[in-house]
Amino acid sequence: MSQPSNASTGTAPSFGASTVADYLGELAAKVPAPGGGAVAALHAAQGAALIAMVARYTTRAKDAEHKPVIDRVIEAADACRARALALVDADAAAFTAVGAAYKLPKESEGRAEAITEALIGAARVPSAVVDEADEILSLAAELLPIGNPNVVTDIGAAADAARAAATSSRLNIEINVASLDAVHGDEFAPALMRVEALAARADALHADVLHAVRSS
Repeated sequence: MSQPSNASTGTAPSFGASTVADYLGELAAKVPAPGGGAVAALHAAQGAALIAMVARYTTRAKDAEHKPVIDRVIEAADACRARALALVDADAAAFTAVGAAYKLPKESEGRAEAITEALIGAARVPSAVVDEADEILSLAAELLPIGNPNVVTDIGAAADAARAAATSSRLNIEINVASLDAVHGDEFAPALMRVEALAARADALHADVLHAVRSS
């Protein structure tokens, strides 16, 4: 994201108002956004949606003892999905801000500061996606032992989506941080350091789900 195209995104509608076909068409087009950052956020939104779906299927009479946990998981997953969906739009806006900063005349006062501010904003979006991936994996781990076994594979799919969200976000953080000085870049070190652990947690959840499927 630190080397934006000269193309302009214009004023795009919210991703949430787009059809899947429209979104994929924009993703495939020669335009600056949506791109990998939007894809990462959408991975998180889909992971959260899958967790909410499994939890809603875990509301049978036999699941009554787990109702407080299930209700909390549904609420948390729905909130996570909404935040992640908003980050799809936030990524496009951040990319646009980076492009605008780089287009400022090189001799203009404050250009360097504008670029730095835009890059920081652009790195904060994928950092927030990492947070959502963490939340999804925590909810998945909590849901797996009590979730409806008929939809257990969707917990694995949610974990995989969260993994993709985190690792893709790492790429987008890195490319923005590469253009920042160490003082500003240090803000993002904790998010970057968490990604490997998140990927390991996702892999472990996937393995647990696979074991549950093969043992059934």
